[in-house]
Amino acid sequence: MHAFTVPDELNAQTPAEQVHDRRDQVRLMAIDQHHSITHSRFQELDEFLSPGDLLVLNNSRTIPPVLQASQGNQSIEIRLSRKRSDDQWEALVACDFFSLDTPLTFNDGVEAVAIGHGSEHPLIVLEFSIGGSALLDFIYSHGEPVRYEYIEEPFPLETYQTVYGSVPGSVEMASAGRAFSWQLLQKLKQQGVKTAFIQLHAGLSYYEKDRWPSPEQHPEAFAVPEETARLIEETRRAGNRVIAVGTTVVRALESAVNPHGEVESAEGTTNLYVDEGYTISAVDGLLTGFHEPEASHLHMLTAFLPKKKLMNAYREALLQGYLWHEFGDMNLILK
Repeated sequence: MHAFTVPDELNAQTPAEQVHDRRDQVRLMAIDQHHSITHSRFQELDEFLSPGDLLVLNNSRTIPPVLQASQGNQSIEIRLSRKRSDDQWEALVACDFFSLDTPLTFNDGVEAVAIGHGSEHPLIVLEFSIGGSALLDFIYSHGEPVRYEYIEEPFPLETYQTVYGSVPGSVEMASAGRAFSWQLLQKLKQQGVKTAFIQLHAGLSYYEKDRWPSPEQHPEAFAVPEETARLIEETRRAGNRVIAVGTTVVRALESAVNPHGEVESAEGTTNLYVDEGYTISAVDGLLTGFHEPEASHLHMLTAFLPKKKLMNAYREALLQGYLWHEFGDMNLILK
């Protein structure tokens, strides 16, 4: 398994090439409803979609959630995971020891105190001395993007954004949409493919030391607008397909399904866990990246494709040299 450690647009040969439209040059492995596999390029996504199909995208925008704090003489890294209120965040304290009884001190005189446990271990709840827009401004001024071990050098926050992200709140990029360029979106629109948006603010996907979140204990804020719910139902009534761009979109839409199997407008937090025992109601396909075996995102894929077929497809992806993680290649699965 290989990670794409540098975004494709930063591999460009000239400054003129270092633009968003290089994002769509990653590879695409498409698996159709008959489980046949096709190898292509993401910029050729239109070959797998039809006029009247609907792409649902997550327009949550990534914030820089990694903050540096001190406690006495000790420097401590704080990774924000989920906003609880205007002045409270669940967070991961990335150090071996810190005192729950002593405030954490940040730049500009900002402080935070631990007031309890988060939704699951090892998250804690931090209450900051400022809140609202002042706290968000502080995060943007002093925070850095999350950078995991396979990323060899820091990249600017813009690298961790989709081109259409507009609602700040995710601490990690909703990465399935990263490969879209405005040029590709326009190409799909001209073909008759529709687009709609939801928001799901993604929390941390990894807690270090071989620890991953448990989806049932990892609530994330989401919103499905009325317009999106209407477009989904219109698309389904017309016999066309609804394609979720990312596991975050699946989680949001399935959380908005009513007892009649219809998607309604909804807003709140979701603990929904989708795996092979779950029956998908809201979408007919999933566009996603490639996931590590330990990640719950991979479990969700078994709701779209039998586990044996999924593992066979992943083995082929490995043999073909597909690249993993947020800057990597893409996978389209049609139910």
